[in-house]
Amino acid sequence: MSENVSGNGALVRVEGVEKIFHRGSEDIHVLADLHLQVPNGEFLGLMGPSGSGKTTLLNLIGGLDRPTKGTVSVAGERIDQLTDRRLAAWRARHVGFVFQLYNLMPMLTTERNVELPLLLTHLSKTEREKHVEAALAVVGLSQRAKHYPRTLSGGEQQRVGIARAIVTDPTLLLCDEPTGDLDRKSGDEILNLLQALNREHGKTIIMVTHDPHASARAARTVYLNKGQLSNEPVK
Repeated sequence: MSENVSGNGALVRVEGVEKIFHRGSEDIHVLADLHLQVPNGEFLGLMGPSGSGKTTLLNLIGGLDRPTKGTVSVAGERIDQLTDRRLAAWRARHVGFVFQLYNLMPMLTTERNVELPLLLTHLSKTEREKHVEAALAVVGLSQRAKHYPRTLSGGEQQRVGIARAIVTDPTLLLCDEPTGDLDRKSGDEILNLLQALNREHGKTIIMVTHDPHASARAARTVYLNKGQLSNEPVK
């Protein structure tokens, strides 16, 4: 059993979570009696060896998957109990995802890629445009609004991905190896941006990474190994 951060100010609460995947007749135990609390406004790094369950845990917190056992709460709401429809609506409103490989639509311009999450809202076209402009300004890409992904560098594409993640002003920003496909200079620019979003805009960020250089930017780092969390690096 592992525990991290006590108190009543937690935005994210993962309590007694177990996750088992079924492959044929085999049960694969990924997470076991896992406990985690993330305070509102924290920048948390999540490290661990390949296959340790980091992305699985991120997906549970982001409502992309459900635990086999235990509870997952965000801002006091038990997201593990929501119906699929309500969970999809909750994700669209409360979670921004940043992926290692950007996941941009190549046939769409920067501004149209950033707008995508807003198409699930009731905002008017004019309101959506204002949100897109604001998000691109935050990531420093206003001048690239009309460009297509193929004309952008890797670092710029990731900044588009971050703009897309923050355009709905989400409660949580979940980053899965956001610098994993970038060189050190571009990666540092992305980490600077994430820190600014945390410190200046108050975003709660959980970042999965295998890179100690990246995790050093987080306010706190926890380590996942064999389904368990620890405050100490895996030996």
